[in-house]
Amino acid sequence: RYTEFKLVTREVCKLPSFFSSALFRRIDVECYGIVTRDAFLKYWAESSMLTVDMATQVFEILKQPNRRYLTKVCPSMHTICETYLPNFGCAQADFKPVLEELLATHPGLEFLQGTPEFQEKYAETVIYRIFYYINRSGNGRLTLRELKRSNLIFVMQQVDEEEEINKILRYFSYEHFYVIYCKFWELDTDHDYLLDRENLIRYGNHCLTYRIVDRIFSQAPKKFSSNVEGKMSYEDFVYFILAEEDKSSEPSLEYWFKCIDLDGNGVLTSSELQYFYEEQLHRMSCMSQEPVLFEDILCQIVDMISPEREGYITLHDLKRSKLSGNIFNILFNLNKFMAFESRDPFLIHQEREDPTLTEWDRFAHREYVRLSMEEDSEAASNGNVESWEESLEAPF
Repeated sequence: RYTEFKLVTREVCKLPSFFSSALFRRIDVECYGIVTRDAFLKYWAESSMLTVDMATQVFEILKQPNRRYLTKVCPSMHTICETYLPNFGCAQADFKPVLEELLATHPGLEFLQGTPEFQEKYAETVIYRIFYYINRSGNGRLTLRELKRSNLIFVMQQVDEEEEINKILRYFSYEHFYVIYCKFWELDTDHDYLLDRENLIRYGNHCLTYRIVDRIFSQAPKKFSSNVEGKMSYEDFVYFILAEEDKSSEPSLEYWFKCIDLDGNGVLTSSELQYFYEEQLHRMSCMSQEPVLFEDILCQIVDMISPEREGYITLHDLKRSKLSGNIFNILFNLNKFMAFESRDPFLIHQEREDPTLTEWDRFAHREYVRLSMEEDSEAASNGNVESWEESLEAPF
């Protein structure tokens, strides 16, 4: 029976234990609720599971029949058996069976079991983070090659062994999810799960220029999944915040390169850089800060990147330099530009203290601490300390 299958999944198949429901339904195609020894051996042999690596096993278990990729949305309603997936419904992502079982069984996520709506958002966020980093083509179709080139299988094994989910920083951290969701919730004032330009311009205390926000809403870096004119969805926001808060990662460099490349010809010219920097100059003047002329900025950018071809900057040039993220901050994020110019000693100390952490990891930790302190303060002022945990778990 399904309840006894977890041991088979982990001990016999050597897969993460939270794959048991997905594997079980692959074998129990008629949804009888029972898998015999012979049926298991037949599936394992006919699927050539003995001769392939774990990434291929995971890929074959999760993908839909006759598909050569994993998707964020399941292609047909009848492909998921409701016996094993009662909460997440039918037309959902290929990763949903795994995430539902993880939410139901992982001790680090046990506190979410009373909030199904929040469980759903956690699962969505994990999937979006996976596709952001791994689906490098950006087409929503995760191939076996992309899966093999990623660290996802290794991270899943870590999740299965570690009881504290927040120690797993890649993809699955609850704290990271909470920061992303709260940031979205703060901007989504009417709580329709859609953001417009004016909502997004408020992000990070109005740190971004109107010109870069306009480029995001032109869908230059990513086609919106919302299908609503002039609105970005929660998925679109997840991609945005990951790109904005860690500009050193390759997905982020690609995201912002598409924004700055106004004519889409694959190279950045001085005129394109100047177009975005003009608004930064104006903002500096409005804030009575000493403006840095574009000519000086251009020299600084060239020195930082050392492009292979004079007068042009390619995506390849940016990926070669460790300072590329700062260029985008110079062009459209005034707060981070000023921090870079002043060489903020606090940020430098953070980087030296633990160089293994990414910009995103440091940002998410700072924000989670800030959000926790705000909730703690609010609860204390209301004379109800217990309400903090409730608010932290589900700000609906």
